Amino acid sequence: MGNNRTVRELSWNGPFAWPGFEKDTALPQLPKTCGVYLQTFNYEKGYLIYCAGLTRISFKDRFIQHTRNYKNGKYNVLDMTSVLKGKRKLIWRGWGYYREHQDEFLEKKTNIIKAVNKQLLHFRIFLAENGNEKRFIERLEASIMNNLYNQPPPMSLIPDQGMFLAPRRGKEKLIIVKNKCDSILYGLPNYLEI
Repeated sequence: MGNNRTVRELSWNGPFAWPGFEKDTALPQLPKTCGVYLQTFNYEKGYLIYCAGLTRISFKDRFIQHTRNYKNGKYNVLDMTSVLKGKRKLIWRGWGYYREHQDEFLEKKTNIIKAVNKQLLHFRIFLAENGNEKRFIERLEASIMNNLYNQPPPMSLIPDQGMFLAPRRGKEKLIIVKNKCDSILYGLPNYLEI
């Protein structure tokens, strides 16, 4: 494919359960490896992607951090009835909002935590155990999220906006990623430029 680009094949494994929900979902636990992950929800005959992320620590340890942030009000919490129909409806706005609205969070905490647990139960995690190649996994995460934002609904509606992303820089060699998965991951193309 020329000197300006390379092609890499990437296998997405899953679905895995969110840590602590393995028995409830009858899904396997996350491995102790690292790489890029997709947080997804069941939708039609496959899965809608909510978020792509990367971790340089084990997937399990990263998701334990995520759980803590959800339960402290730092992350957005979605209404699962809506999401499973391909619609986005917030129950709690995390990210920057929670800092100035701690009183509101504490007032609504019981209901928010119930919604958090429901969301974590419904997550289906897919992994690309591609190690810790810093720029590759940063570029992959950015490309997946930017691709989702440009998809038609519902693929573009479900993900959070405003993530810190580190896409390919001008002089970096173009990489074409060939995505392989036994499941349907809506919004993830067979080939992705990163």
